Amino acid sequence: MTQTVAVLGTGKIGEALLSGMIRAGWRAPDLLVTTRRPERAEELRTRYGVQTVTNAEAAKNADILILAVKPQDMGTLLDELAPHIAADRLVISAAAGITTGFIEDRLAEGIPVVRVMPNTPVLVDEGMSVISAGGHATPEHLDHAEAIFGGVGKTARVPESQQDAATALSGSGPAYFYFLVEAMTDAGILLGLPRAQAHDLIVQAAIGAAVMLRDSGEHPVKLREAVTSPAGTTISAIRELENHGVRAALIAALEAARDRSRELATGNG
Repeated sequence: MTQTVAVLGTGKIGEALLSGMIRAGWRAPDLLVTTRRPERAEELRTRYGVQTVTNAEAAKNADILILAVKPQDMGTLLDELAPHIAADRLVISAAAGITTGFIEDRLAEGIPVVRVMPNTPVLVDEGMSVISAGGHATPEHLDHAEAIFGGVGKTARVPESQQDAATALSGSGPAYFYFLVEAMTDAGILLGLPRAQAHDLIVQAAIGAAVMLRDSGEHPVKLREAVTSPAGTTISAIRELENHGVRAALIAALEAARDRSRELATGNG
């Protein structure tokens, strides 16, 4: 890797990207980071051997800038970066709800911008990052984004018009599974199991089911039917889930998440 990459904002997601790039073969001297606190800067230098710089220095010296700050901080950051970013730089945003147009309007004309929506499993290298091109970004720019975010999981390219749907499905997706595990653990306690044992049973069932979905290539209906014997325990449970409208509730929940993502993108926070 010969390009210099700067990660601006090194919270959990920013640090996960940083460590993922190093594992994927990026050299520490080619990686720059910015932080708000001196003690955080020292921590990152010690842990990864990277250079800590100011935002302006990152904009002047990095070929690729990854903006991993909170959405509400993006406008201020762009105002600081704009005078220093050359037209041949690539800007990648990992901030939820921030459109490429919002960024492009605050930078010099022609600067390529790529929008990425990662989810929190990037922290364990099992993330899903959804990538969209801005008005000036080329397939090569998308390749650069995939090379970075591919180090912490899988990537998928979508038109930016589908980013709100992807946010609802993938960006927020882990929370739905945590919610389901929480509810199933409570059910296990109600059925007489100790909390720790109920939790372990559900977590391993979730991991096993996810691996089967990923590796088998089978439709989830087929995998579910393989567990559902006539007049058995599973079909009794499925009937209750349908009676209580769980499928409809999930669809409505994802629609609500998509709509909220749209509101955030228009600044209606």
